[in-house]
Amino acid sequence: MTSTVRRTAHRWRIAVAWTIAAVAVAVFAPAGAVRAAETASAPPPITYGFGLTQAGAAVGDATDFYLTVTTPEVAGEQHIKIILPSGYYDDPDRRYPVMYFLHGSPDDPIQQNYPALSMSDEMITVIPDGGARGWYANWLNQKTAAGAQNWENFHLEQVLPFIDANLRTIATKKARAIAGVSMGGFGAFHYAQVRPDLFSHTASLSGDIDFSVKSMGLRLAVVASLIDGQGVICALSSGSCDPDNSPYKPAVDSDAAFGSPYPVFNADWRFNEVDPSQHMSVLADAGVRVSIYTGDGGGSVTEPEFWVAGAAKNVKAAMDDLGMSYYYVNYGDGAGWGSQCNGGHNGGCWEQDLRDLIPRLEREFAA
Repeated sequence: MTSTVRRTAHRWRIAVAWTIAAVAVAVFAPAGAVRAAETASAPPPITYGFGLTQAGAAVGDATDFYLTVTTPEVAGEQHIKIILPSGYYDDPDRRYPVMYFLHGSPDDPIQQNYPALSMSDEMITVIPDGGARGWYANWLNQKTAAGAQNWENFHLEQVLPFIDANLRTIATKKARAIAGVSMGGFGAFHYAQVRPDLFSHTASLSGDIDFSVKSMGLRLAVVASLIDGQGVICALSSGSCDPDNSPYKPAVDSDAAFGSPYPVFNADWRFNEVDPSQHMSVLADAGVRVSIYTGDGGGSVTEPEFWVAGAAKNVKAAMDDLGMSYYYVNYGDGAGWGSQCNGGHNGGCWEQDLRDLIPRLEREFAA
């Protein structure tokens, strides 16, 4: 997916970060672990590092809180939301698996309040900031008005070792999963393909998981988010979007993230490089489990779910060609898939997706 030189340099940086994390886990984790359950009324103490600097006090309670950080990798302040099991402070020797949950566009970790995310007493949930249109990748152009946009570096090289250093995690591939909604569904698949050694399971909930020429609509959605094409983006967004007060400012060059979306003279090479549908063999070879959830959007081209449903079908076909095993749910119009799901691109359906996904992850982690 990347050149040999870039891949080697990337893995060298990761190896250094994770070596530091292994030492830090032993040093930092006990600080929060020794607190008795009856005295745990605030978030555990956090030691910053791995390129992350504290930009504000932790906000929330002992088991549901968010941090505000800055990093040279991404311009501005970023949030990291953490949901701990209710019994986290009861046993200071117990460690937990982790699910990383990636939000959609133009959402924020603070807005990820699906009740299902707090239902597990068996794992930690971490929701890192992905920006309104960060696309969970290192942008090709780092010199736009948006400033630094190295989201992949921020998450894989900084957030993951930071979490393992500060919380009582089980810092292994077998105990780590990554899932995401819409834009975050792309991020979950992309990160699992870039670093299949880090994740045992990846899940897409109505995700933009096909950036091939078969899904030009999704490529153009990326472009629209970059140039602040308000009408198109508000139609395709997974979160609240006000066309008169766009969250996609400042507008940047249409090719800033992944280059040209048009398949002319290989101009779209970067879209192909990061396209999950073209690299499912990476997950198959690494034994990464795959889950896909999608509705049908009522068959309407004005409903975002219509487009991601097509992407899901393309990925399913790619997995079938590879003979992969996977978990695939197309709940159509939402009938029978939770009382709030209508088959559209919305939280009512994603809540039910999570209620199905989380118990399955718990069973996998337990096994």
